[in-house]
Amino acid sequence: MDLILALDAGTTGVRAVAFDASATVIDSEYRELTQYFPRPGEVEHDAGEIASLAIATLREVVRRRRDQGHRIVAVGITNQRETTVAFDRATGAIHHHAIVWQDRRTAPLCEELATRGALPRVRAVTGLVLDSYFSGTKMRWLMDHGAIEGFAQPALSTIDAFLLWTLTGGPQGGIFATEPSNASRTMLMDLETLTWSNEMSELLGVPLKYLPTIEPSAHHFGTIAMP
Repeated sequence: MDLILALDAGTTGVRAVAFDASATVIDSEYRELTQYFPRPGEVEHDAGEIASLAIATLREVVRRRRDQGHRIVAVGITNQRETTVAFDRATGAIHHHAIVWQDRRTAPLCEELATRGALPRVRAVTGLVLDSYFSGTKMRWLMDHGAIEGFAQPALSTIDAFLLWTLTGGPQGGIFATEPSNASRTMLMDLETLTWSNEMSELLGVPLKYLPTIEPSAHHFGTIAMP
């Protein structure tokens, strides 16, 4: 029997679920994720732990299904969309925990941008409001606090792109890409063109060269190379 795997990298844990052609759940595996609260209003995750749990849950479901003679034909990723990670594509190094969607540390930056009159353009281009909930100001904070210092190939992304890169090879040719439903939560994507916005990049001070490629949601992104 052919199966499709869903990898759900959520806020409190990571789950791999196997579905058959009629969308019936055939198997699943769940692992809890550690939460970090450095200061009031701040929430972090260890992106390395997220990757490790993703690999562990996928491996376990694949092992059990193969023992039953089943075949995995595709894997999809769903995730906590605004949570943001900085890493080095050349080595896989991570200097700072991922900043979780609930985190409020960039609220002052959002207020500063609003005071400068940025809200109308942010709303027109991205469809979003100026709020620390979204990834763009988290990326700026990570840059300003040394999270990409010394990296040969700095990368800033939501969790989906980090997991895709990890699962398709990591430093050995991993695919660094995202899709519109995740990219739209960064405050950096133009809703009309579904591409990264130069205007928002300049406003937030986040270079587009650090971001993943945006592909269609149902795109064939690559082949998993399970570490």
